[in-house]
Amino acid sequence: MSSSSSTLQSNPDTLSHIEQLWSTLLPASPVYSFLLSGLRITHASPGLIHARLVLTKEHLNSKLGIHGSVSATIIDAFGGLAIASTDLREKTGASVDLNVSYLGSAGMGDEIEIEGKADKVGGSLAFTSVTLYKVKEGARDAVIVIGRHTKFVRQPTIKRE
Repeated sequence: MSSSSSTLQSNPDTLSHIEQLWSTLLPASPVYSFLLSGLRITHASPGLIHARLVLTKEHLNSKLGIHGSVSATIIDAFGGLAIASTDLREKTGASVDLNVSYLGSAGMGDEIEIEGKADKVGGSLAFTSVTLYKVKEGARDAVIVIGRHTKFVRQPTIKRE
């Protein structure tokens, strides 16, 4: 298991950029706003983002566990934030592929820790991995979800005359 955000030192410029970007993305996306407004970013350094979220009834499926669509939304959001953290960009591209594996669950009132990593950011594609952990007694515990998110990140070229 990698280190919890409580043992890592954030990069101040990266943290500031990610908090600013998140404050712009959250109200611009009704889905993010509905599901992730209670989220708090706890760490940001180039290529690595951590956050925590306490699950509420809006996050649960009919069996009272974290809903798959919530996990996928978190992977979507944190794949993009991990990309943005690498070079302080604001545009994080378009999704090409998103894969989710469900290994466990969390329920009402449980806190989860989210870890988003930029595994490789190239000129055209970026590859990210996002892991959701259940938090127990304030510390990262069991992995409940792992995801991979690939994004097309090439910026349009400006033709000069």
